[in-house]
Amino acid sequence: MANQVEPKLTSALFNELQKERFVTLATIDHETGGPNVSAISWVCAKDENTIRFAVDNRSRIIQNVLNNKLAVINIIANESTYSITGTAFVKEERLKDVPLKLALVEIGINEVRDVMFYGSKIVTEPEYDKTYDKDAAAKLDKQVMDAIKKA
Repeated sequence: MANQVEPKLTSALFNELQKERFVTLATIDHETGGPNVSAISWVCAKDENTIRFAVDNRSRIIQNVLNNKLAVINIIANESTYSITGTAFVKEERLKDVPLKLALVEIGINEVRDVMFYGSKIVTEPEYDKTYDKDAAAKLDKQVMDAIKKA
């Protein structure tokens, strides 16, 4: 059902954001002032009001958030598409217990909006495959997700 608006994550969306998954993140570009959209996967809901994600600490996302805290996460889940709007800040410049130089960003949720167009539903959620060593990817993914949850 499109156009539902909530002030926080529903329990179903919270559950979907307890594991690594494909989402897109929109920030305001620090150079152009226009929208900047990135695909990320190391994302986790801390609680119904907070989402955390990890990205390379040299990422354009970090500069964008430092310059303008407005951010939107788009997630396809539960047969629909959701726009999660909030205020972002860099919680940690270097995530502990992870071999890569990743920053931890936290978004305080302002609004969760079902943005699926009327009279439709998602029948297949996006899937992706790691294109490098599967064992190394699984180990790194676990380290990053554990570090996000511990922070």
